[in-house]
Amino acid sequence: CTVIFTRMATKDLHKPISILFCNLAFSDLFTSFSGFWISMLFITNPDVTIFGSKDMLAPYAFYTVSILSTIYNLVSIGIERYLAVAESMRTRFRVTRSHSIAAVLINWVLAFFLGCLPLMGWNCLHMEKNLSVLYSPFCVNYLIFIAIPNVVVAFIIPLFTYLRIIIILRKRKLRMKACGQATGTYKSAEVQVARTSIFIWLLALISYAPFFAGVIFDATNHQCHIDLYPGVYIFRNCTAMLITINCLGNPIIYTLKVKTLGAKLKALKCLSANRIRACTI
Repeated sequence: CTVIFTRMATKDLHKPISILFCNLAFSDLFTSFSGFWISMLFITNPDVTIFGSKDMLAPYAFYTVSILSTIYNLVSIGIERYLAVAESMRTRFRVTRSHSIAAVLINWVLAFFLGCLPLMGWNCLHMEKNLSVLYSPFCVNYLIFIAIPNVVVAFIIPLFTYLRIIIILRKRKLRMKACGQATGTYKSAEVQVARTSIFIWLLALISYAPFFAGVIFDATNHQCHIDLYPGVYIFRNCTAMLITINCLGNPIIYTLKVKTLGAKLKALKCLSANRIRACTI
């Protein structure tokens, strides 16, 4: 909420990347509220989250939408950063606000379509076969259909974009060094991008890999709910907690780490303070 409020209240932060940052904050907020909804159902009626019922269909669907939206936003940020670096020396193409808004709309439409498929009928409410043990009343084939492609998207595309950014910065640094020019700025940018990309990968790996492992276990498991209680369900709750930690980590890595945003947050507290221009990273 702090990220959203600060970015919407400062006009000079209304840049293409800032739109993606703000939308990422909305996605994380949506994930947190959906997880809170599921937690309340677990507190009031634990059996519902174990054996599954119609009451869990909508919370799980919205939780899926929020997770997919977060993944697509992270991928969009990586692509935008790559385009900003790769095309910084050219004028024929620049990422604009309209491009960012279009990316945001596409992300949400795709996330809602894929996440709400169980509400449209792809569920196992009236089927004993192919029923997910961890996420009833979802079907196992739906979880596989959602998990595998999006895990590939979440890991492969950011890997490509951030590695390409590091390679481009290194080539420009070597080119400037060969011409006898100072390379301190490029060296600093290369170190910062490398450090940030490592944090992104570690956070994504810690947050989503256990969930993916749970889906694989769900697909290969042939035991009933009672035989798996309580160990597997404790593991499922831990995966949900890790996804929530991802929602807390995203603002730190992508937004709150930016010194300009912190300066803007302080400026909002004191209206008489001079406005500080935002720095492009």
